Amino acid sequence: MLLDALPHPIIMIDGAGHVAEANSAAQDFFQASIAVLRRQPLEHFVPFGSPLLALIEQVRTRGAAVNEYRVDVGTPRNGADRIVDIYASPVPERPNAVVVLLQEKTMAEKIDRQLTHRGAARSVTGLAAMLAHEIKNPLSGIRGAAQLLESSVDDDDRALTRLICDETDRIVKLVDRMEVFSDERPVERAPVNIHVVLEHVKRLAQSGFARNIRIIEEYDPSLPPVYANRDQLVQVFLNLVKNAAEAIGNVDDGEILLSTAFKPGIRLSVPGSTNRVTLPLEFTVRDNGPGVPADMLPHLFDPFVTTKTNGTGLGLALVAKIIGDHGGVIECDSQQNRTTFRVLMPAFPGAMPADKDD
Repeated sequence: MLLDALPHPIIMIDGAGHVAEANSAAQDFFQASIAVLRRQPLEHFVPFGSPLLALIEQVRTRGAAVNEYRVDVGTPRNGADRIVDIYASPVPERPNAVVVLLQEKTMAEKIDRQLTHRGAARSVTGLAAMLAHEIKNPLSGIRGAAQLLESSVDDDDRALTRLICDETDRIVKLVDRMEVFSDERPVERAPVNIHVVLEHVKRLAQSGFARNIRIIEEYDPSLPPVYANRDQLVQVFLNLVKNAAEAIGNVDDGEILLSTAFKPGIRLSVPGSTNRVTLPLEFTVRDNGPGVPADMLPHLFDPFVTTKTNGTGLGLALVAKIIGDHGGVIECDSQQNRTTFRVLMPAFPGAMPADKDD
């Protein structure tokens, strides 16, 4: 069987809910031979009320592929805490049959990291509020004193008072950026055309920091509106495009790809909640720069983590906070000459049909 060569468990469920086929990886995963798997319905091998069963019914109802991330299919038979991503699709040649691929520790790990990114971004909330109060006030006094001194010193010393003013201004700007993290007000959202946002970001980039870089667009023109705050989306993608441009540098063949796509099957179960979140809108920013160091990739969205010599490490942490506040997910995949930031976000509710199984 050709599928036996694949390392991921793959099973085919017939119309009666029984396992019709299973590759070697699936037999190892469920700790049962194909003969045993065929004798019992699938519900015998997964936890009671498992989302996998509902997912299979959803595939049959929709007649289309559906993905779900971070699903626990652990049982005493196959081991507890078996967190997997599920990819399920109808089999055209066999009515009501569904083929299911289980993938361990891929997107499930990414969602875990995303929750960590979100928590890390919010972990500086108290720090930001404290800094705003405890640092900005004395800084204004220091700057005022330096300005008074400036009028009574000679030219050589005036350069030093100017340095004091410039450095206090720089610290105030840093604190102002951190104050954003302490803003816990609900996000004001409305239907937003993401292509208008990306066109605005592209125009800003090409008139400034990315004027020598080719920006390619691959858009899905039929995309429904995203349910978001337009100004915050501009901030997110301007930050991502600016990071991409800085990673590319001054090379002659620098390229940034902006793409949008509709992924109706992308759903995830958030730990600690029984609700499954649908994030069908996928926006990506990809560059052909040197890539992110492997040891830094898991911490890329943490505050104060940066690959830039003079960076503050707050840009991507703020991006993670904004996307998290919108109920979305951001993830980065990087290798040599190919770094991709992928944003998954909800569509405007009025533009999406309700899930039949929710």
